Amino acid sequence: MNFPQVTAEPSADGADRPDVIVVGCGPTGAMLAAELRLHGVRVLVLEKETEPASFVRVVGLHIRSIELMAMRGLLERILERGRRRPAGGFFAAIAAPAPRNLDSAHAYLLGIPQPVIVRLLEEHAVDLGARVRHGCAVVGLEQDEEGVTVELADGERLRSRYLVGCDGGRSAVRELLGVGFPGEPARNWTLMGEMEVGVPQAEIAAKVAEVHHTAGSFDLRPFGGGVYRVVVPAAGVGDRAQPPTVEEFRQRLRAVAGTDFGVHSPRWSSRFGDATRLAERYRVGRVLLAGDAAHIHPPLGGQGLNLGVQDAVNLGWKLAAQVRGWAPDPLLDTYQAERRPVAEDVLDNTRAQLELLSTGPGPRAVRRLLTELVEFDVVNRHLIEKITAVGIRYDFGAGPDLLGRRLPDIDVRRGRLYDLLHRGRGLLLDRTGRLGVGGWSDRVDHLADPTAALDVPCLLLRPDGHVAWIGDDQLDLDGHLSRWFGEPAG
Repeated sequence: MNFPQVTAEPSADGADRPDVIVVGCGPTGAMLAAELRLHGVRVLVLEKETEPASFVRVVGLHIRSIELMAMRGLLERILERGRRRPAGGFFAAIAAPAPRNLDSAHAYLLGIPQPVIVRLLEEHAVDLGARVRHGCAVVGLEQDEEGVTVELADGERLRSRYLVGCDGGRSAVRELLGVGFPGEPARNWTLMGEMEVGVPQAEIAAKVAEVHHTAGSFDLRPFGGGVYRVVVPAAGVGDRAQPPTVEEFRQRLRAVAGTDFGVHSPRWSSRFGDATRLAERYRVGRVLLAGDAAHIHPPLGGQGLNLGVQDAVNLGWKLAAQVRGWAPDPLLDTYQAERRPVAEDVLDNTRAQLELLSTGPGPRAVRRLLTELVEFDVVNRHLIEKITAVGIRYDFGAGPDLLGRRLPDIDVRRGRLYDLLHRGRGLLLDRTGRLGVGGWSDRVDHLADPTAALDVPCLLLRPDGHVAWIGDDQLDLDGHLSRWFGEPAG
């Protein structure tokens, strides 16, 4: 199977040189390219692979990522190709229902094959005018005060004003920059996949409960139709470039559980380690890192793809502002200031989940205690909001609790809030009808709506949907418009 031929023509003004080169066309790189194109930035995406992965892995979009897809008008086409599941039981596979009344119009997990989400996001970027080239491996990198030059494996050299490495955990861009990637190497390996089984569910549940006492990273969880998510400790590293075979699963299941459960007909399979690392810096001059190039961790809680997509939406409008010339001086640096602590928190919660999957008496005692605690809605809600990223609050200074948080998809006079954010612009949501955006109207939309479902008079949303200001004073608003959107035009 080949990649779809989704390359865009050069810009209408004839300028072939991109403003930004994005290295890597996975979910993070494709989403970033689309975000940049919303602001008219010329983008070239370089992907080293010539063909999609030979195996199909199902990934889960968490609540915040689903909200971002709705904000960009992508959700309907993604929903058509995914499967909704309850938003509960993510933390260390401790069984727990979804918390009551999660503050989101999209309070579910969406399972979707990874090649499908990659293709949809790539097509979205190309539809907006990004150029994508496959089979282009970056082997060299130089930067100066004016831009960045990359060298490809075939000797071709390309020039852009900025470059973003979205090229995964073994990022060539990060290595060429010399950015440190400290953390813990992989010590344990696990097989994971979705496949059918040949024994009754009651028998599986009994065996899983028994084996959990001796093998924490072991689970068989039903998805319906006789299909189970199978997780079992691996015997060793294996070939990470190749998915494990069904026979490997059978051997490991027999070794760990005494039975192979009659597993057959795998939908997808993969092997992963528990390496946990975080880049020391997200930016060096005109080169930035995003997604797995900046952070890696075990897939516990299914947070990796989501973390990368959210990096892209945070970075896209800020880098576009820098390219377009209206960014306030510190704006681009807020990308690292905001997103690196989020990654640190994800790494910590995956470390905690790993401990809870350990079989020692101490971790097992803590797991039993946490299993009791998640029966309290406040604990369950806190863990789900952490895993699904809806609990993130960026530090924008003193103010109401809503300041720095994402705004849910509330009802407004013109329908739903997220329908107003498809263009990736800021938004002043004004219940008083007395305020305006003045010289920022080329970057910020204004909706005067006394009926908006808010308990504050007015608020300013950034393009990523986070609340940047709350109040009702025009002079105060103007100061915050300048802080996030630069000087007014004209």
